Amino acid sequence: MNPLEKMLESQPVIILDGALATELEKQGCDLNDDLWSAKVLAQEPEKIKQVHRNYFNAGADCAITASYQASMEGFLKKGYSLSEASNLIRKSVVLAAEARDEFWSGKDNRLDRSKPIIAGSAGPYGAYLADGSEYKGNYGVSKEELKNFHRPRVELLVEAGADILALETVPSLLEVQAFVEVLHEFPGKYAWISFSAKDGKHINEGTGIGECAAWLDSFEQVAAVGVNCTPLQYVSSLIKEIKPHTDKPVIVYPNSGEIYNAAENKWEGASLQENFNSQAKIWYEQGAQLIGGCCRTGPEEIKDLAAWGRKKE
Repeated sequence: MNPLEKMLESQPVIILDGALATELEKQGCDLNDDLWSAKVLAQEPEKIKQVHRNYFNAGADCAITASYQASMEGFLKKGYSLSEASNLIRKSVVLAAEARDEFWSGKDNRLDRSKPIIAGSAGPYGAYLADGSEYKGNYGVSKEELKNFHRPRVELLVEAGADILALETVPSLLEVQAFVEVLHEFPGKYAWISFSAKDGKHINEGTGIGECAAWLDSFEQVAAVGVNCTPLQYVSSLIKEIKPHTDKPVIVYPNSGEIYNAAENKWEGASLQENFNSQAKIWYEQGAQLIGGCCRTGPEEIKDLAAWGRKKE
């Protein structure tokens, strides 16, 4: 069964987790690397597990695995073998599941909430390029190349037991089309699709997000459609663009409002973090049913979201 559909039968909103990389940096991890947070899978996996624990304790209904930038190509380029790369991608699911199961073993942690699920993160091709291309799109590669890029990781995440897949921060409709064709090779498995957007109407490569939602609407294996790693000030408009074109649940987990400067590997502009919780209530009223945070958000934001979200039950 579609795990999101099952969870939404018993609660009005699913609370996602927040940023992984931001929290790893707070633990002293140096992520200035082409593998970004994925390198921590190999070097300091317990820190990833601790971040997952922190989000479950904060009230998250879903953990997103540390596989966003963990592609086969990326690991091979860094000198890992095929078996090592495969094992590290599987490990991203294992760490999240162990953190979830340890959390769920506490009797008090099971009160008034659903058992959290694990979303296997599949970052876009642009994340592998490690040059900020997920905020631009238009990679200049074919659909077949994109399918060949996504297929091995999808297979490994499914094999490792992810409850759902998450194609995240995707800037291109062509890449989504490639991913959906790969998803069809895994009957009975579901994924959410979340785009990165450059404004209140368009994904980063320029296509209207309403057009993207309309294209995805007919695919049963697509469990939710929305946006992530997009400045929170655009989210309300994006929800309004999505809703007329699909009956699927809308998912939103934006960043704090800053803009990522890929050339200098830093975030710029003003943070609107203090408005996060009040904005999340508006997103829910507009139709979002899965809400969390992306870059520059953390357990405090998720704790506030969860406290509000569970009052709605």
